Amino acid sequence: MKSREDAWLLVTEWTASESLRGHMLAVETAMCGAARRMGGDEALWGMTGLLHDFDYERFPTLPDHPLKGAAVLRADGYPDSLIQAILGHAAEATGVSRGTELARYLFATDELSGFLIAVAYVRPTRKLAEVEVSSVRKKLKDKGFARSVSRDDIVQGAEEIGVSLDDHIAFVLADLKANAAALGV
Repeated sequence: MKSREDAWLLVTEWTASESLRGHMLAVETAMCGAARRMGGDEALWGMTGLLHDFDYERFPTLPDHPLKGAAVLRADGYPDSLIQAILGHAAEATGVSRGTELARYLFATDELSGFLIAVAYVRPTRKLAEVEVSSVRKKLKDKGFARSVSRDDIVQGAEEIGVSLDDHIAFVLADLKANAAALGV
């Protein structure tokens, strides 16, 4: 299997935006936490999170993202389970179902990770340490806040992995807080 370093080189080659790189690092963090909770392969799950949007700057419209990126990953020898999960995080556009835990967790952590970082950025210290589940739930109700984040996807993600929304928020928030220094929040 490719190494995490290989994946990071691909991310940096394809992605100039520091905020998009930060998002992919946050999803990697959340996916590693999910792998530990679910008994998954932490390296595979983390790499799936890291690479899920690597092609977004070059191909920002669906279904080009993630279809064209999947072709690059396939040619580079990344595992099919990783590629299928990445395709599944945009299932409505790609037609690829989220038939594995890996795929369901990628979908469940993607939008939520971005939302949690956005909530941290509006705190006085701009730190995840100040974010609580209750404040996240309050911000989810504010349609003007982080309006590009799909609340429906966040709710559906928790449903697909079979946990309550509050528990899912708490798990991902704890994962991100544990890696907050590396994430810069």
